[in-house]
Amino acid sequence: MQDSYGRNIDYVRISVTDKCNLRCRYCMPNGVVWVPMSEILSIEEIVFTVRAMSKIGINKIKITGGEPLVRKGCLNLIKMLKGIPGIDEVTLTTNGVLLEENLPSLIDAGIRAVNISLDTLDREKYKMITGYDHLNKVLSSVEASINSGIFVKLNAVSVNWALVEGNKTNYEDESRVLNEAIKLVEFARSRNICVRFIEMMPIGLGKEYPGIPHSILIPGIMKRYEGMEPDNKKYGNGPAVYYSIPGFMGKIGFISAINDKFCDSCDRVRLTVDGNFKTCLCYDKGVGLKNVLRSDKSDVDKEKNLMELMRQAIIEKPESHCFEDKSMISEKRTMSSIGG
Repeated sequence: MQDSYGRNIDYVRISVTDKCNLRCRYCMPNGVVWVPMSEILSIEEIVFTVRAMSKIGINKIKITGGEPLVRKGCLNLIKMLKGIPGIDEVTLTTNGVLLEENLPSLIDAGIRAVNISLDTLDREKYKMITGYDHLNKVLSSVEASINSGIFVKLNAVSVNWALVEGNKTNYEDESRVLNEAIKLVEFARSRNICVRFIEMMPIGLGKEYPGIPHSILIPGIMKRYEGMEPDNKKYGNGPAVYYSIPGFMGKIGFISAINDKFCDSCDRVRLTVDGNFKTCLCYDKGVGLKNVLRSDKSDVDKEKNLMELMRQAIIEKPESHCFEDKSMISEKRTMSSIGG
């Protein structure tokens, strides 16, 4: 269906857990308070909600977390969602730690594309960022996914780790920052994947970390690669702008929510782990669906109520985010509680 600004809303990101097996410094360090299991939507409640979503025009789903593969029943959920009439696509975002061992079951469930979060190819830096020495395991998952024929996107959050480590107080260390990004870019040279850089969004702990503006990153990378040019082909459902580099099998993408707002083409909504139907990452506005799901109404009435609530929320979807003005951001939760 369309919102009040004429945007077609057909894509939902569903968080199935707020838990994760990593402790990334800008997302989920130690000390996070988990949502009680009694407040988390069950597999059956998610499926019921998606059936209602499919009837208002939502046909693409991204399963997220936390780390979705730590959620018991996640594989079965994916298979069930794939079987709902009107749902054309179900994909997965993961940190890759558990991906390789679950790959056969994911393929059997119908997964044909995965987004794998990977901020660095340096083992020590990976440990510093995530809290764990799992880089080799993640890289093995990446290669296994590529070899299986699944379409792979690597997602790297653009953080100036030189500043975090206290080595610089400004962008004088641009060459060092750029060299980190170049290592990831090079990963796409001989692999048919998309390597994507995502501007740090000022949500939760993200407000405390110095992002690398893509107004700096993109020109810096383009200086390194003669002939790098925009690729207008669409790779998936997201807002990334892609580039081709001569001699590369893969593509390089940039999701620049701060420096290049793409709100006018936003097609997505979110379902949080505790049943909040959220229409913009920036604001705390949303509508709770859990009370309807757990009411004593008939399934027919529940579905009707869910559809009415979601339709109204979509109509009221904000025109744009306000990440460029942190004082206007009303969302106080962390990304781990909202969903990636």
